Amino acid sequence: MKKSIISALVLSAAVGFTSCDDYLDVNTNVDAPDNVEGYLYLAGITESYFGVYWDGRAAAPLTQMLGTTGYTSFANHSYSAGSDAGGEIWRMVYWLHGMNLENLINQSIEAENWTLAGMGLAMKAFDWDALTKYHGECPLHDAYVPGLLSHSYDSQEEIMAQARAWAYQAIEYLEKEDNTEYGKKLSDNDYIYKGDPEKWKKFAYSVIVRDLAALSNKKDFSEKYAQELISCAAKAFSSADDDAVVSVSGQGASDPFTAYNNFWGPYRGNLSRSYFQHDYAVQVMTGAVRKYNEETGDLIPVENNKYFPYELMDKQIICDTLYNEAGHYDPRMVVKLGTVDDPMYNNTNNADSIKAHRYFGGTFTGYTGPIGAAPSLYGRNATSSITLDGSGRWLYADGAPYVLMTAAEINFCLAEAYWKLGRKADAFEAFKNGVKEDLAFTAKYIVTGTAGKQAGGDKISKSLFNTLAAEYAAGPFVEGLSLDEFSLSHIMMQKFVALFPWGSLEEWVDQRKYHYDIAYTGDYPSEGNGWSTTVLDQKWDTDPTKVYKGFYLLPANVQLRKGSYGSTTNAGSPCYRVRPRYNSEYMWNIPSLEKIKPISGMSNFYHTSIPWFAYPGDMPQ
Repeated sequence: MKKSIISALVLSAAVGFTSCDDYLDVNTNVDAPDNVEGYLYLAGITESYFGVYWDGRAAAPLTQMLGTTGYTSFANHSYSAGSDAGGEIWRMVYWLHGMNLENLINQSIEAENWTLAGMGLAMKAFDWDALTKYHGECPLHDAYVPGLLSHSYDSQEEIMAQARAWAYQAIEYLEKEDNTEYGKKLSDNDYIYKGDPEKWKKFAYSVIVRDLAALSNKKDFSEKYAQELISCAAKAFSSADDDAVVSVSGQGASDPFTAYNNFWGPYRGNLSRSYFQHDYAVQVMTGAVRKYNEETGDLIPVENNKYFPYELMDKQIICDTLYNEAGHYDPRMVVKLGTVDDPMYNNTNNADSIKAHRYFGGTFTGYTGPIGAAPSLYGRNATSSITLDGSGRWLYADGAPYVLMTAAEINFCLAEAYWKLGRKADAFEAFKNGVKEDLAFTAKYIVTGTAGKQAGGDKISKSLFNTLAAEYAAGPFVEGLSLDEFSLSHIMMQKFVALFPWGSLEEWVDQRKYHYDIAYTGDYPSEGNGWSTTVLDQKWDTDPTKVYKGFYLLPANVQLRKGSYGSTTNAGSPCYRVRPRYNSEYMWNIPSLEKIKPISGMSNFYHTSIPWFAYPGDMPQ
């Protein structure tokens, strides 16, 4: 795999995008840069958001968006001992961004470069919100204190509140009159919004919405957080044009560095077939979520049907298999999922042909699933090939941007907040807006393959996708859905589709706050009350309180899931957090890890420790 990364010194990447005159003006110290203008940090900081995708290798298998033959410990809800696997966001926040971002902010404030300062604080808010929801407790106050040999951990409650505070401060600076003559310093180095302060304000508000949405299952959400979320959502992303995406060059071998291509593109070879669509994601997006016999936990066989060999749930949430009826087919499946059908791209504008495509998903750790083999996400039963996959397709392309947040996601956060307040009609409108925005987002990055050539690309034209998307939006699963039938499952499962697979870290937040639909009594599950060392008790799909229909974790007592978690690493519990990065924390910060409560960071079971955002009340001591 080609995994070349940006220079460890982010500043060096930023300098590479400036003129020779600017570069020569940096130094008076012959050994190191000093008096660096804030904007010189910007390119390297925005560029290094590839780290979010790197940690998607751990989060996507945890959520059943993707399966993997590589990060199998995470697919099994465990962890890789003595490894930095799953530690890229930690590395990004503390090192790649680290003092580079701190210097950008502090120098910009001192110079009254308010737009740049606001941009820096907005990114800092995004970083720390993502960091703590992924890892739990982290060093906040000690993070950049020089001379410390051990850095104390701070509570997630404090970190999430601080992330919101930084976002509000970012908005305050972005609204200030800025008399700086930036020229092209921002537009040439900001790979997200080209220095547009209005877009960055929406970004900051969207970070606040995302942060608060993680708290939606807490007892005091309605009184303490919901109205703030709703108010910020009104000022956050309003359309797919606002989406936060990091542009990349994507010129394959023509680029001076491999990392100038998207991590998921064929040129870098990382998607290959080591990561593949999970069978659960395929069920959801194709309208084929299966029904279980609740007495035995077995699937119900259907004779003489190779593609649908098991009986399907009576009421599907995303779409159903009546594809020939207007609005029943969701065209996002042909873009987001991989299929081996139409290998020569001869029918990209033929709706009947496209609706006949077949989709197969893999298991947690193998691409051969229960009814077929999951192809690569490029659309072939083989590993990636530059020759056959070209420059890729959709978000799996060399030139595709890195997606950080979307308007669709914000609308689903808003819908959930309204739902929790009992404002069902308002939730319904936000839900419908969320689906429509994800349809627009999906269409935006379609790169249709060339007819008669097996050279990569999407297997649908953008014009046909938009036609089918309009039918779907007007159909029975969106506009045609009745308010009486509308449920929390519609919000959260459509959000699952909207986040697939780029937003797996946020999807994991949602699944954890709803405790994976585990059946338990009281405030939260625990050993003997939701799971034992051998079996995990999850709600049946007929339970109206179950959020994710068809979703079962590995030790559930249902067909295809009858396994168990390791008794020495999980004691029956699913994973609730990813451990801090090994080569920083477990090499030199052990005294601080030992102090973490209620489960020590040095415990074999630390990754099963429920984070604060997922407790309805306070964390137990």
